[in-house]
Amino acid sequence: SASFIEWGGQYQNLQQAQQRLLIVVPLAFGVILLLLYLAVGGWVPALAVFSAIPMALAGGVFFLAMRGMPFSISAAVGFIALSGVATLNGLVMITAIKQRLEQGLELGDAIIEGAIARLRPVLMTALVASLGFVPMALATGTGAEVQRPLATVVIGGLITATALTLFVLPAIVSLIFARKPRATQVETSAAARSDS
Repeated sequence: SASFIEWGGQYQNLQQAQQRLLIVVPLAFGVILLLLYLAVGGWVPALAVFSAIPMALAGGVFFLAMRGMPFSISAAVGFIALSGVATLNGLVMITAIKQRLEQGLELGDAIIEGAIARLRPVLMTALVASLGFVPMALATGTGAEVQRPLATVVIGGLITATALTLFVLPAIVSLIFARKPRATQVETSAAARSDS
């Protein structure tokens, strides 16, 4: 009779989970992008906030590699959770800047005041989440093989995503909203010509 070897256990679970993740992850990102569009009222600002996700994912991958951990099911779950936190921080920042623009502040002043006003909430969110995952990242007991990759991804991703939110996102926002007055002037002049 013929003999064969079949992989099982964690490897089999990972293969099955990867097939599901091929559907779940793009769907989750699509829903996040749609909700951002509804929240900020445009695709360009939504994509600016969404840009925090690649930065967060890069941080998660780097920290996994730094600790010598392979990609696993729990790491994938950590990436999904990390995406939500990263976009939330970006949304908080861009909303504060838009509010100050609506109050009549100049673009530069609105960005500075909005960034300063949201500095503490963004830092507190990242700090609390990161510190909360430290015990899991350092776990050595039962279940540590599940806890450590998830916590490592979240901590590493939050560090890079927070840096993006505080330093890169305001620069992106300045480029986006710098074009708005020009567009508004063009629309206004076109409307005036049509009325005349």
